[in-house]
Amino acid sequence: MRGLNRVTLIGNCGKEPEYKQLEDGTPVAKIALATTEMFRLKNGETQSRADWHTIILWRGLAGLAKEYVRKGSLLYVEGKLRNRQYDKEGVKKYVTEIVAEQVILLDKKTKAPENTDDMENEKPLPF
Repeated sequence: MRGLNRVTLIGNCGKEPEYKQLEDGTPVAKIALATTEMFRLKNGETQSRADWHTIILWRGLAGLAKEYVRKGSLLYVEGKLRNRQYDKEGVKKYVTEIVAEQVILLDKKTKAPENTDDMENEKPLPF
């Protein structure tokens, strides 16, 4: 039987995306995404808890993150969990990340510019 590895998150970017290109020129970006859960205690008080997720974006999604994602951006992320380990100063470290397969920017659109002549030189949005 085949397994299913699927993650869907909606949250806010906690800091500016980290963008770099590998030696072969492949772009990659890393985003810290916060998801917030709201719940009510027995006494009626509302509390929230934030969980932080590391999102890895490759190629075109990395370019999208570099161009459009900012600290505070509201994002829909779909992808898969990936576990890896590395050795740091003789100590094994384990990391769980989400490799994004789809990212949708959920921020409200800004007001259109009054002067449309400047829009001819702007790049079209990729969505």
